[in-house]
Amino acid sequence: MQDFILYNAPQSTCSQRVRYVLNAKGLAFKEHKLDLFTGDQLKPEYLAINPNGVVPSLVHQGRAVTDSAVIMEYLEDILPGGLRPRDAFGAATMRAMMRFIDEVPTPAIRVPSYNLAFLPHYQAMTAEEFQAVCDAKPLRREFLMKMGRSGFPEPEMEEALGRLERGVQRMAAWLSDNGGPWVMGDQLTLADIAIMPVIVRMDDIGLSSMWAEMPAIQRWLDAIRATGAFAETYYYGSLLTEKYPHLKTAKPELRLAGSGL
Repeated sequence: MQDFILYNAPQSTCSQRVRYVLNAKGLAFKEHKLDLFTGDQLKPEYLAINPNGVVPSLVHQGRAVTDSAVIMEYLEDILPGGLRPRDAFGAATMRAMMRFIDEVPTPAIRVPSYNLAFLPHYQAMTAEEFQAVCDAKPLRREFLMKMGRSGFPEPEMEEALGRLERGVQRMAAWLSDNGGPWVMGDQLTLADIAIMPVIVRMDDIGLSSMWAEMPAIQRWLDAIRATGAFAETYYYGSLLTEKYPHLKTAKPELRLAGSGL
């Protein structure tokens, strides 16, 4: 039996976190790439692994662990490797950072991502087909219903961009307070890995101007890209601009104007 089996999707930001931890620890794992648009995550065999119908899920020795933040901590629990401070206060500080990341920038990045790249898929559906997709997604139903088949409206986009800006500002404060190069100082931790896909996605879709006045974030991005695990994690097809080449040619200010925004 394969010790580690990862069910994930290449462009999924939450999947990218877990792939990075697995690669950083040098763990061999079997990867099942799910096609989220064809509904692989809603098939009975996957729902038996993760009843929430989202990615990623990690099966370790036949037992499923779900939720990306939980999986990251689980991997550090079973194979301690310096991705979490050893002292209790440091670990608590890291977890508080991760909670902020999961509450503020992580859900926010989904809004421009869906409007820019994923919306055409849903626009091609009938109203009945779209409603069926929404109803089949336990954790994403309300999110998709807000988007609808015409995209998130301007107030939703503005709110998401505001949350991303707050995330960038908080990250810059962490880097400043702790001296870098990582958000907790000298040690790369799960907090860095938690926010990594958000910053990479923002850079990919033309939102890097948000940290133009915060050079420490660009230095952080360059540093994490230079780690050995990064290239293994972001194999070709992991970036939205690789999956949807038309995003490369759009001017950044026009990318956010898609879908009538």
